[in-house]
Amino acid sequence: MGGCVGTHHDSSGSLNENSDGTGVALGRNQPLKKDKPKWKSDYPMTDGQLRSKRDEFWDTAPAFEGRKEIWDALKAAAHAFENNDHELAQAIIDGASITLPHGALTECYDELGNRYQLPVYCLVPPINMIEEKSDTETLDIPEQPPNSGHECQLRLRLSTGKDLRLMVRSTDTVYHMKRRLHTTEGVEPASQRWFFSGRPLTDKMRLEELKIPKDFVVQVIVSQPVPNPTPVEN
Repeated sequence: MGGCVGTHHDSSGSLNENSDGTGVALGRNQPLKKDKPKWKSDYPMTDGQLRSKRDEFWDTAPAFEGRKEIWDALKAAAHAFENNDHELAQAIIDGASITLPHGALTECYDELGNRYQLPVYCLVPPINMIEEKSDTETLDIPEQPPNSGHECQLRLRLSTGKDLRLMVRSTDTVYHMKRRLHTTEGVEPASQRWFFSGRPLTDKMRLEELKIPKDFVVQVIVSQPVPNPTPVEN
C-alpha cells in the first residue's frame, strides 16, 4: 500500500534539508511520463473490486501522514492520468509543486520534502481484469428440478463481514445459489460475485463440479447495483 514518509537526501539526491529540519525538493524533477505501468492482480479483479480497493486507499492514506491538499492533488492527477489526459495531470502536479524524481506518480514529493507513494492500482487497472456479467447472461440457465441432487451446507463469507451457512443442492449452479442467497439475505444475484481460492465462479458452474471441500469458505463480494436513471421531465 502506498503512503507518505518524511525524508531527506544529501546534496547528490533530489532532496535536501534546511536548518529548521524541513526537507525541500531540489532538482531531479522529471515531467510525468506517458507510459502506463502494467501489473497483474493476485486474483482476477472486477471493476467494482478495483474501485473499492482504490476508495480504501484514498480514504485511509491521507489520514495518517502527509498534507491533505497534496493527497487531493495526487488523486486528481491519478484520475487524469488514467483517462489519458496527460496535460491536465501535469498541470495539477505543477500547480501543487509536486516533484517526480522518476517521472511517475508512484513516488513523489511535496515542497516540504514529504514523500508520497501511490500504489499502481490507483493509476491503471490490472491486465487480468474481468468483466462483470450483465443480468441477460444468466437468462439461458435452465431451471432445475426442485429435489435434484443431495442437500448440503455451503459456508459463505460476504464482503459485508457476515459469515453464514447456505443450504444448497449439489446440482445447483452458482446462479441458483445466488438466488438462494437472495432469498435468505435479500442480496440481488446481479450484486453478487462469488470466488473460491481466488478463482471467480461463473453463473453456469455447478456445485458438484467445483469440488469444494467441506467447511471451506466461498467468498461473496457484494456490490451495490447501479440505480436506473430517473427520466427527465420536459
